[in-house]
Amino acid sequence: MSAQPVPGHHDDRQPIPRTQDGVAEALPLAQQMEFYREMGEADDTTIGGVLRRWWLRAELYQDPEGDRIHAAVRAGTAPGTSASAVLRRLGAQ
Repeated sequence: MSAQPVPGHHDDRQPIPRTQDGVAEALPLAQQMEFYREMGEADDTTIGGVLRRWWLRAELYQDPEGDRIHAAVRAGTAPGTSASAVLRRLGAQ
């Protein structure tokens, strides 16, 4: 038996669709142009990684604790806020 991620979020928000349109719609306007630029430059071997990275960013922007988590991950200072902890919290596969 394996553990399966639970759909949705702990605060009843719906997850952001892992599609180009879903991610773009969830990003702040200031970030959308950079997202589209990176997606446009990606080839068939990198486009999945670009989409996943931006999906995680979009999830952080939607998370009420996103600013705190993002700052702690970048600083590497807070326990439980490593990149892998954030991925587990977001239910990334």
